[in-house]
Amino acid sequence: MIKAVILDASTVTDGDVSLEPLTSLCDTEVYDYTTADEVAERIGSAEAVLTNKCRISREVFEKCPNLKYVGVFATGYNNVDIEAARERGAVVSNVPGYSTDSVAQHTFALILYHYSSVSRYAEYTGRGEWCFSKLFTHFGPPLYELSGKTIGIVGYGAIGRAVAKIARAFNMKVTVNTRTVPKDEPDTEFLSLEDLLRRADIVTLHCPLTPATEKLINEDTLAMMKPTAILINTSRGGVADEHALRRALDSGTIAGFGADVLTVEPMDKNCPLLGAKNCWITPHIAWAPLETRLRLIELVKKNLEGYLSGSVINNVVS
Repeated sequence: MIKAVILDASTVTDGDVSLEPLTSLCDTEVYDYTTADEVAERIGSAEAVLTNKCRISREVFEKCPNLKYVGVFATGYNNVDIEAARERGAVVSNVPGYSTDSVAQHTFALILYHYSSVSRYAEYTGRGEWCFSKLFTHFGPPLYELSGKTIGIVGYGAIGRAVAKIARAFNMKVTVNTRTVPKDEPDTEFLSLEDLLRRADIVTLHCPLTPATEKLINEDTLAMMKPTAILINTSRGGVADEHALRRALDSGTIAGFGADVLTVEPMDKNCPLLGAKNCWITPHIAWAPLETRLRLIELVKKNLEGYLSGSVINNVVS
């Protein structure tokens, strides 16, 4: 049985999801959290490492000559030096598509925060204020229907398509900006980014963070949006320029911004969006429902089993 290490177990479970499916496959040492300085030491002579966010750098590979397998608890693998892994003949397996439904669901939770204001009305009744109302209803934060509104989806992979499906169920008009336009896509209009930003009532980001998409949302692109439009980001924080967003929110250039991701995570105390007007942020939880994490553990297990049996799957090292 080979030796394996899990470096940051607390990023995938707080005890509600068992790691036994993974630890039973190898002689496994489990750490809740590992700092950057501790990574190489904790891997040591292990052949396999499982991690979510710990960086497996070239230096780590050099200090851990036995390391041949890196299993990532995520779809993204930018925390692993792929070139160094290739040179070492190491396998790096990710988990594509495990959180598609949960991220699409959370995208609409962020949208509905603005459109339905459920939490704000619940706070009103929770404070007992409805008890003193003369009317059976209360007109507080504005409410809007999604039906008939135009959603602009930037990036049309699995999550973007799932968002489009939900939007159609709300009777919304679906517009998309993507590099590769699919054939025979019903009820979808494919637009340039500029046209999408000008027409959409809701712009939602589902593109990867690359040199081409870094700060895609900036002073200029924000100025193209309607002042009544909101922006949603459940992709990567770096896709949006947070300083430009702060200015746009405080000046009313756009009506609101909802996000589950930031450029620096956890949130920096000097984050420009902290305290911004009409801004609602969740702490990177779109991927984290119980069912999603159970699925994640099962898929990470299958990746590791594939390596152990010599039938590697989801290897991102080409």
